[in-house]
Amino acid sequence: MFGKRQHDEAPDTHYRTDRISTVNGQYFFATREGTLEGPFFTRFDAQQAATRYVGDLGSHGVPQTGKAPHSPRRF
Repeated sequence: MFGKRQHDEAPDTHYRTDRISTVNGQYFFATREGTLEGPFFTRFDAQQAATRYVGDLGSHGVPQTGKAPHSPRRF
């Protein structure tokens, strides 16, 4: 696949890979940021979570992880 993301300096070749992986019978999905999210009990659950993750990035710019947002300290 040949394309340019908005923040890339120049077009480059990007290869699609399966973002779902299995570790010790549990499923995880890989993010572009280099993290593994999970674990999930089924491949379907991991795929659904990956879809939600990407949707959250598109609508908010930041994925919803279920954790409270970190607020910076003010002095």
